Amino acid sequence: MGKLLSLRHWKSTLLLIFQVMKSKEVALLDKLIFTIPVLLYWILPDILPGLPVDDIAVTMALAEWFAQRMRRKYQFLNKKTD
Repeated sequence: MGKLLSLRHWKSTLLLIFQVMKSKEVALLDKLIFTIPVLLYWILPDILPGLPVDDIAVTMALAEWFAQRMRRKYQFLNKKTD
């Protein structure tokens, strides 16, 4: 739990996501796996106001999952972000 509250951890996670998004070596489908759900969730709560989870909480949870998935799938990312 302490790791998830660390600013250093979130800085590393966000830098990795930006690196993944601009990398030509990462498949477009992998980029869309993160981008589409986040964008949909930022739009849909405005249409469906009964959803109880905050937009930023969902984005942070997806960012953590996506960063870990990309680190495992694309080994070259481990060298650039550590």
